[in-house]
Amino acid sequence: MRGINREKPSFWLRVLAGLSIGIALLGCNATEPIKIGFVAGTSGRVADLGTSGRDAAQLVVEQCNRNGGISGRQIQLLFKDDQQNPDIARQVVHELISDGVVAIIGPMTSDMALAVTPLLNDARVPAVSPTATTQQLSGHDDFFLRVCATTREYATKSARYHIHNGDMRRIVAVYDLNNSSFCENWLENFQTTFSGAGREIIATVCFKAEAKRTFLDIARELLAPSPDGVVIVANSMDSALLCQQIRKIDSDIPITLADWGATERLLELGGKAVEGVTVVQTINRDSLVPRYQAFLKTYLERYHREPGFPGVYTHDATQVLLAALRAQKKGQLLKETILSLRSFEGLQGKLNFDDFGDVKRSNASISIVRNQKFVVVE
Repeated sequence: MRGINREKPSFWLRVLAGLSIGIALLGCNATEPIKIGFVAGTSGRVADLGTSGRDAAQLVVEQCNRNGGISGRQIQLLFKDDQQNPDIARQVVHELISDGVVAIIGPMTSDMALAVTPLLNDARVPAVSPTATTQQLSGHDDFFLRVCATTREYATKSARYHIHNGDMRRIVAVYDLNNSSFCENWLENFQTTFSGAGREIIATVCFKAEAKRTFLDIARELLAPSPDGVVIVANSMDSALLCQQIRKIDSDIPITLADWGATERLLELGGKAVEGVTVVQTINRDSLVPRYQAFLKTYLERYHREPGFPGVYTHDATQVLLAALRAQKKGQLLKETILSLRSFEGLQGKLNFDDFGDVKRSNASISIVRNQKFVVVE
């Protein structure tokens, strides 16, 4: 899109943001709904993250409103599609701030989170991301928070698994330039652990799905140096398509995927080509925690599909914001409330924010695709 202002918000945007925070703090006598934004890619190649997140947020907010809302005020969700485009992400966040949201759920990808964080900082409006994991957003005193761990945990888990359990020693890697802050950070962490054990990534190929180059061409380049394994760092759709083309050339080569590709969409689109593929998982799909089981049942009944990690983490992000709104004191920024509360109950266990709005989670696992299902192997 052209003509989108990339500069910092105007004076009037700052005024509107201040007014929205003030309105949120008026107390129990206010009757206006409390507005929360939701920003994610709900169309295109990353839509599985966005739609699962959107639907989970809707369920949580509906339950809150049925129970009386926050101090008698209903929660109103305002949905925006960032289309996995930094300019559009900035535009829709600008619109949400102007509309008076007190907080934002999202974005779901690292590149979009990097794009909008300066706007959040200027307007002093917090965003709690379910799934943006790049370490470029770690350790900063800003208005970006997240309920997921960083790429380090998940990439390191994958590398260690393949060091101890696989035959991959000389591998090739391919990643998506449309989310480069995540992909490059993920590969860097993977390579650090992998090469430390005397193994190596002998070639790296990057791509953009909208470019003229075909996935078959990419597969040919990947397999040209005769690797003994392939690591794909991409969304589920592109991961599935790459697996299909790689299998046309070499039906037996081991393939492993980053956590970004580990959604049900991979199984739907990949078919036989993803059988035997390993993925790093960020949630326990078989968790028996009653809270998770209740959410899973409700989600399946409503949407007739699994929430996956995007739905689980969006549930947690939404609950963090609602809990903070209940506890917020007059004159206190919502970000300050979240960090002062520090600990929240997630669907699969507690999450504890540090001073910079990051959390640590130690629930990474490795699954293999068998009979169109994710089967945990470690």
